[in-house]
Amino acid sequence: MPAPKSDLVMPLFSLKGRTAIVSGAGAGIGLAIAHAFAEAGANVAIWYNSNKKALAEAANIEKKFGVKCKAYPVNVATYESVQAAVDEIVKEFNGRLDIFVANSGIAWEEGPFLDGSLTTMEKVMKVNVDGTFYCAKAAALHWRRQKKEGTTVDGQKLENYLSGSFISTASMSGHICNIPQMQTVYNASKAAIIHACKCFAVEWVGFARANSISPGYVNTEITDFVPKETQEIWKDKIPMGRPAEPEELKGAYLYLASDAASYTTGIDLLVDGGYCAP
Repeated sequence: MPAPKSDLVMPLFSLKGRTAIVSGAGAGIGLAIAHAFAEAGANVAIWYNSNKKALAEAANIEKKFGVKCKAYPVNVATYESVQAAVDEIVKEFNGRLDIFVANSGIAWEEGPFLDGSLTTMEKVMKVNVDGTFYCAKAAALHWRRQKKEGTTVDGQKLENYLSGSFISTASMSGHICNIPQMQTVYNASKAAIIHACKCFAVEWVGFARANSISPGYVNTEITDFVPKETQEIWKDKIPMGRPAEPEELKGAYLYLASDAASYTTGIDLLVDGGYCAP
């Protein structure tokens, strides 16, 4: 993959004219990512599972930033639905795909593994791990073709394209064992994602980069089930003394999506307020 042709850094962060897909983007981290990419000039497809507020959010993004933005209901737990959605979006969004953020994920809410349901375990692994693999495959097939043929899906010359960028939302929980809550299944699912992205990075050299981002505790609805007393314990363990706001992750995702990260592949970027530092 060639280096970008620019001796200035700020233009490298521009996503103008590019197409991005963000899964799990109806709210929280995914929605913040979609805003960041649109602000940088990308046309953005946001995926949601059941949160139909995504439709209004997409319309708001389109109006606010003057880019194309559309919401799609997609079940990431089946490859057929993922592939069909990716192919549809590529055709509709200028015949190209530049960025895919696999952000869909669900929590484990059943405490110690021995007391939890195996059915829930299978669901968490299906969405968090299998769903990420499905997204990676569907996206990378387009990136490999684009690099080989140098054209959009409808045969037009592909402009301003170095490589695809795959970013998976992992978690600091893929690095540590959270306390006091027990969540072995979730932690294992995120550790799998981190390692998968490193392997994708090696396999895809020449046509795409693959990286993951590991947020710490973030103020989103995914932790609403956790008692306030437990969340206070978390704060005491975070060197910065508070959870992140979703907007504080925008810069990390924009960097990895852009040409500013042209030589960055196979990394996991911790954004955790220092939690994993000690």
